[in-house]
Amino acid sequence: MDNWDEIRTAYHVARMGTVSGAAEVLGVHHATVIRHIDALEQRLGVKLFQRHPRGYTATEAGEDLLRVAATTDDQFAQLAGRIRGRGQDVSGELVITSLAGLDALILPVLAAFRAAHPGIVLRYLTGERLFRLEYGEAHVAIRAGSVPDQPDNVVQPFITMAPGLYAAKTYADRHGLPDNPAEFSKHYFVANDDKTNRAPFNQWLWKTIPNENVIFRSTDMSALEMAIVRGMGIGFLSQWEADAHPGLLQIAPARPEWEASLWLVTHVDLHRTTKVQTFLSFLKAQARACGPDPEKSGASDT
Repeated sequence: MDNWDEIRTAYHVARMGTVSGAAEVLGVHHATVIRHIDALEQRLGVKLFQRHPRGYTATEAGEDLLRVAATTDDQFAQLAGRIRGRGQDVSGELVITSLAGLDALILPVLAAFRAAHPGIVLRYLTGERLFRLEYGEAHVAIRAGSVPDQPDNVVQPFITMAPGLYAAKTYADRHGLPDNPAEFSKHYFVANDDKTNRAPFNQWLWKTIPNENVIFRSTDMSALEMAIVRGMGIGFLSQWEADAHPGLLQIAPARPEWEASLWLVTHVDLHRTTKVQTFLSFLKAQARACGPDPEKSGASDT
């Protein structure tokens, strides 16, 4: 709507009845008001106002235009009010994108957050694709690996994933268990099929375990978890994943070289909104309840 300023000017001239009154409402010089009216009439090819000593009176064509202008101006005012309201409360849609496989950690938090803020509609998107925060594809991203360095993003430390090696009792009944790391190569494992996956524990497994001993491979983290639970082989699980299956046996506890950092990423334009700040505070509080304080990990907002 290239000429909306002119239409809005005409609307206020009709409402106030004078150029000076419209100029005061709009906060512009009276010459600007006259210029807008003249330009709009020239563009439409009709007279919108009758000029007289007491001011301006809308013509029939002017009345038609101004009814539309009044409705549009009111709709813009309502929209502005809704937008301002959304900035000050915790409601509407909240989009979180995360690594696949974090469901057991994230979903309880989302359920509790939704219970605390019933006006929220949650969208939880997972997968390998990097959702673009600068295009509004998500409000909050949970990412792994080195510190994300995309421009215009705010990055905060979340938690450190410290997976251990686990096996099901059914696996132990069939194959026994390794007494020490030197016996790992004699056992069967499950692993991410993507050998380029940069997770330290994944890199360690593919470098340490003979390929022929990795008998179940998938890029689906839920499938890998279920393969371990069903006794297909030994594999990596985070503590919260293992806790969901009390019958699992820990083969080796977490090692520093297996750890992977998780980061909370938001776009600078949305970072300070009430909705995003409330969710980030809630999420980090839940993380602190489950382990070390993420704020003490040595990283900071960037």
